[in-house]
Amino acid sequence: MGQTSKHKSGFVALVGRPNVGKSTLMNRLVGQKVAITSAKPQTTRNKISGIYTEDDMQVVFVDTPGIFKSHSDLDDYMDKASLSSLKDVDLVMFMVDAKKPGKGEEYVASLLKDLDIPVFLVINKIDQVHPNDLLPIIDAYQAVGKFAEFLPISARQGNGVDDLLATLKRYLPEGPQFYAADEITDRPEYFVVAEMIREQILRLTDQEVPHSTAVWVDQMNQRINGKLQIDATIFVEKDGQKRIIIGQRGAMIKQIGMRSRKEIEGLLGEKVNLKLWVKVRRNWRQDPAFLKSIGYDKKEL
Repeated sequence: MGQTSKHKSGFVALVGRPNVGKSTLMNRLVGQKVAITSAKPQTTRNKISGIYTEDDMQVVFVDTPGIFKSHSDLDDYMDKASLSSLKDVDLVMFMVDAKKPGKGEEYVASLLKDLDIPVFLVINKIDQVHPNDLLPIIDAYQAVGKFAEFLPISARQGNGVDDLLATLKRYLPEGPQFYAADEITDRPEYFVVAEMIREQILRLTDQEVPHSTAVWVDQMNQRINGKLQIDATIFVEKDGQKRIIIGQRGAMIKQIGMRSRKEIEGLLGEKVNLKLWVKVRRNWRQDPAFLKSIGYDKKEL
């Protein structure tokens, strides 16, 4: 845990538009799922850190909600969570799809121009484009932003990730190991458990239902017959959404529970008994007091 002359360490913010693969990259870097993923935008709502450790380097990657125009108190919280991640970090990785910048990417690039720390442009999903297309993409981003490095990768396949880590090591300052070598996130287990339940809702439901849903773990500290007992509440905004989450004869809530339990057992390394309840909390995304009660507190940003 002590500092050595050659040990590198630092905090690195992962920022970008929604659904560019930030959580997928962080999960690959730390070697285990700590941030949920789905094909739907706005999957990540909170800042969550993934911790990468090797013998001579430790990097704390701060995954953030995608930056977008807000339409509710929850959206406003998510944008503030993204921008607050730029405070007190050593380096920023701006992650984009392997395509030329649009107005959204130009907006984020403009927010990063005046930072006095290195900013890497990480071009994700290179497996979906021809290699000859990468240089024009890099040229287009050079015209809209100021970047210390351009790093093409595929977070899903792992292409370019080793080069990314080697480049980080060159830029990070010498420093101590902040976390134990076996720690992979700064979030408590109940937070990751709630996110894993929400991930299955994102994957199994459509339209407005996933984004109208919040999950809160009520208790997970009791064991009965060798199984960890987890009680969690799924909040929705409308009665119709509750019916969708429960499903015909309880089929949907059963599917959500089965898939979530499998993921949670993989995370915790023990058998789990998961009980889920569904409650209607009308317009919860516009209710600052309720948002605070379930972990979305702007004052903490």
